[in-house]
Amino acid sequence: MYTRKNQRDLTRTEKKRLVSAFLELKRSGRYDEFVKLHGRFYVSDGEDGPRPSHMSPSFLPWHRRFLLEFERALQAVDPGVSIPYWDWTKDNTPAASLWAEDFLGGSGRPGDWQVTTGPFAYATGNWTIKARIGERNFLTRNLGRPSAPVSLPTRQDVDHALRDPLYDAAPWDSTTAKGFRNKLEGWGAKGSATRTHNHNRVHRWVGGLMMSGSSPDDPVFWLHHAFLDLLWDRWQKAHPGSGYLPREKLPASDPQHGRVFSLHEPMPPWNVAPARLLDHSRVYRYA
Repeated sequence: MYTRKNQRDLTRTEKKRLVSAFLELKRSGRYDEFVKLHGRFYVSDGEDGPRPSHMSPSFLPWHRRFLLEFERALQAVDPGVSIPYWDWTKDNTPAASLWAEDFLGGSGRPGDWQVTTGPFAYATGNWTIKARIGERNFLTRNLGRPSAPVSLPTRQDVDHALRDPLYDAAPWDSTTAKGFRNKLEGWGAKGSATRTHNHNRVHRWVGGLMMSGSSPDDPVFWLHHAFLDLLWDRWQKAHPGSGYLPREKLPASDPQHGRVFSLHEPMPPWNVAPARLLDHSRVYRYA
């Protein structure tokens, strides 16, 4: 059992150890394997094939396992580290502590959005982007998108999702109007002014590589998804009579048959069903 802390509560030593573990995984090539894995399983509604990681009910259990695998890799480097979480409803400006020079570094510079501060800046020689977007091999961010401002989700936005007692609903994709999963993942009605909410809106606010399928290239990805994992935990406690849906495998007549994963259907690439990822209490807790 270990604890995932709020990033704002990390000591200077804890930050240093976590950054060192990130950099060692990057040096060894292991970090880039996680980036490629996420990109491989980012499958949208309109694409063919299984969709375990996004725009589907298994969004939360898939990412819980993804974070656990990454956390184990970090702990193989330093057993004393764990993934902290970023509560973006409170630490909601570019001046927040996680963007400090001694932790994740700040926003990108005007023009090419290259991050030039902190341990993940390209100039350090320790963080070259392999899954390139165009010709860029450096970490990019555009915090808040000043030219067309985007705000981070509020506590009210989160509470709106947490109040829904239904986990998910047909058609089990980004168009689903009911259910906690899509309200947290953040797909709104097409053409609306609020197309993105919560999870998706945070990716837009950070900008740069967080806007792509290779979003784990930005270390803030892990802190963001740790907070989503915490919110799932809060939803479960608020609605003990509710559970993961769909419970049963969808019939062959359903357009999502073979594409979304029911409670006991194993998810790739780990061959683990959502049912095995509903309770984390024997592995970690949140402070």
